Amino acid sequence: MKLRLLESLLIFVLPLLGGCGKGDWQLGEAKKNVVMVEVTSQTWDYRLPWNPGTVSSARGAGFVIDRKRILTNAHVVSGARYLTVQREADPRKYQGKVLFVAHDCDLALLEVDDSEFFSGTSDLPIGGIPELESVVSVYGFPIGGDRLTVTRGVVSRIDYNSYTHSGRESHLAIQIDAAINPGNSGGPVMQNDKVVGVAFQGFRGDVAQNVGYMIPTPVIRRFLKDVEDGKYDHYVDIAIRWMALENPAMRGYYHRPNDGLGVVVTDIFAEGSSDGVLEKGDVLLSIDGYAIESDGSVRLDGQPVQLEEIVERKFAGDTVELEVWRNQKLEKKQITLRPAEMFSMYENLYEEPPRYVLYGGLVFQPLTANLMAGLVSGADLRLRQTYTLFGQDQLYKETPEPVILTTVLPDRSNVYLAGLTGQVVREINGKRIRTLADVLPALELGGERSVIRFEGDQRPAVLKKKEVDQVMPRIMTQYGITQPYRTELGNRRLAKGSFPKDGGSR
Repeated sequence: MKLRLLESLLIFVLPLLGGCGKGDWQLGEAKKNVVMVEVTSQTWDYRLPWNPGTVSSARGAGFVIDRKRILTNAHVVSGARYLTVQREADPRKYQGKVLFVAHDCDLALLEVDDSEFFSGTSDLPIGGIPELESVVSVYGFPIGGDRLTVTRGVVSRIDYNSYTHSGRESHLAIQIDAAINPGNSGGPVMQNDKVVGVAFQGFRGDVAQNVGYMIPTPVIRRFLKDVEDGKYDHYVDIAIRWMALENPAMRGYYHRPNDGLGVVVTDIFAEGSSDGVLEKGDVLLSIDGYAIESDGSVRLDGQPVQLEEIVERKFAGDTVELEVWRNQKLEKKQITLRPAEMFSMYENLYEEPPRYVLYGGLVFQPLTANLMAGLVSGADLRLRQTYTLFGQDQLYKETPEPVILTTVLPDRSNVYLAGLTGQVVREINGKRIRTLADVLPALELGGERSVIRFEGDQRPAVLKKKEVDQVMPRIMTQYGITQPYRTELGNRRLAKGSFPKDGGSR
């Protein structure tokens, strides 16, 4: 018994004393290839959209992959104005730049122009999905010091989870019982000398401590494949809602045998991938040849995952084959995939500046997740309802981008309009407002006055055009505003509708 105990202790201690075990090789490779990423970023102010926002500094980790690139998290480099990378035990900091950023899956690629930075590095190989209860090692530069640290944890769950950086996206994620602290983000999670994930978020709160999450390799591989053509495209979506078909009475209603297969389609989102192909009440039995269990899961790589994971690994223009039970008959359907642009309102925005129109002290802005976060305490009840139901009730079909009167900058010409803020603009001078691009042309219509009407409110805002022309210079001077509007779309996607004709500020 004593000999066995001694052998166990030696197996654990020898690698730490400089032995040649696998852990020693892995640590050596990590020291060469894991880098500290320090970023100075700028966060736009959506409550004062003409304000350039606040500047802050943060740091994270990254690691070298093929073709002299560095993989890290999108949230580490979001809004970056200047960034440097630094290797372990090397005092030199090298300027880097963002090649690609994918906010929907929280990944980014960096490059460093100075080839000296990569001297002595090698590519960390990307592996597969680790087994449940297996041990992984997390590398990074957490708060408390500047040296590379290693934290070990056990894989406790492989499931869909929300990616908090995006604000709306959920993808495959792996939970481990090791805390992911600031500075760990973007670092590799390794097992058997291969990268099995990227550390990206922890669990906040007292309910679960020492719980962290990593982005698994299927998501990493998809991101790297996507950018091969020189640009990053958004994830695609099947764009349906479905309901589990586990209740025997419900199965009888849809004339399905008790075979444990199938889910019921409850909603098809207009303008989405399934629009015109699937119908409410369809029972989905398989997707790309994978049987769909009655709880919505399929078996992929030996693991039960949600049926959406089949779609997650595809790209815009790819197809999926479906077996559908409709009207008591088996039918085969094919869907061509595209991004679910109707839900883009719910995505957090980072790089692009907020858009707005200023008119006589009235500030109009498109409804976004960033704007709602800024208005959360003062948002009109109808505005909250519009935001909540925008996707669920498919309001985007009529209004792809609701426009909000967010602020009235007080001036003697408009002070009586302050009570109308926080409302959704329905029309200006009789023209229906569907996107921010409609606002400026609508304001140019009419005669001596501009009449602005709101959803569900009979009180209009009325401004004399001649007076607006007179007070605008004064208002802009008083509030430090250099341009009266910013209407460029940037990378913003609309569910449907018009875009600014000039493609930029006017």
